[in-house]
Amino acid sequence: MIRGSVVAACVAILSVLPAVGAESPFEDAIPGRVLHFPADHGKHPTFQTEWWYFTGNLQSEGGRPWGFQLTFFRRGYFAKPARHLSAWAVRDVYPAHFALADVQTRTFFHTELLSREGPGLAGSAAEDLDVHVRDWSAQRTGDRVSLKAREGDYALDLTLTPEKPVVLHGRSGYSRKGDSPTQASYYYSFTRMAAEGSITFRGVQRKVNGLAWMDHEFGSSLLLKDQVGWDWFSLQLDDGTELMVFHLRKKDGTFEQPFGTFVPKEGAPVRLSGRQIAISATRQWTSPHTKATYPSEWTIEVPDQNLELRVTPLMHDQELATARSTRIVYWEGAVTATGSRIGRAVHGKGYGELTGYAHSMGGKL
Repeated sequence: MIRGSVVAACVAILSVLPAVGAESPFEDAIPGRVLHFPADHGKHPTFQTEWWYFTGNLQSEGGRPWGFQLTFFRRGYFAKPARHLSAWAVRDVYPAHFALADVQTRTFFHTELLSREGPGLAGSAAEDLDVHVRDWSAQRTGDRVSLKAREGDYALDLTLTPEKPVVLHGRSGYSRKGDSPTQASYYYSFTRMAAEGSITFRGVQRKVNGLAWMDHEFGSSLLLKDQVGWDWFSLQLDDGTELMVFHLRKKDGTFEQPFGTFVPKEGAPVRLSGRQIAISATRQWTSPHTKATYPSEWTIEVPDQNLELRVTPLMHDQELATARSTRIVYWEGAVTATGSRIGRAVHGKGYGELTGYAHSMGGKL
């Protein structure tokens, strides 16, 4: 997926930064790259755009449901740093988003941090997953990933343990976006991670557990001029399978060809594209905050897997309107899925992201 909610924020910031030297060209994602781990969990500074995305559905005592999102993003300013630049020079900027959804009370909290790279500010390691923006962090130790974030009376402190191997999307991690061959990234996920730890919501700390999903993606292409946004879904079903689907939306309201990945309970992931996926919005919701209208219910079909799903938000109001500094508005929230696969009922949960409905994600300055 293209995480343009944060891309646009970075574009806005970089547009007002003074030039401090000639910019070298960034690499483009091309077929044939072989991803190696743990090194490819780390940063890729020769690519302009990169993100580490964590979402999940949790439950506290009594089965009370919660959703969470913690995002770290890197946007490159230089492909290669000039030798004379100090440790404080701006090579990368790091936005981060943190959100919690209290499904029981229909209460949604979200906040953001934004920092340039520098001592005590933000950064990421090259050899493994270790990224932070101020005191928010995601760090891999052994097979586990620890997540930490805090803002006032809200906090997240989780340990994530993969239950399946890493999933490479597209062709061995090379992921085409939409119809244009110039739009591509390297993209992989941990599609099923056991989550355990605590959240703090309105000053009350609760022990939680559940399932999480991690995306890591890097490349150098952004939206084309005729594209305004996209719909993306990650779903974890109770039969032990997972599904990721995505499609780009044009200014005229039409969608480009979808792509995705079906992950069986056991065995190799299945690459999906074009007519192998059908995504249809069946209802709408209008935000009381921004008046933007979003889809609010979908049918998703994967005919080759005999999979049909009805996907709905666990709560409607999960819109992130980060007006404080970046003026970026998008919807990202916990969803539920019900349907059938191979004639048997399936249920599940996951996350959806809807961008470009409040404004074009090509950059709102």
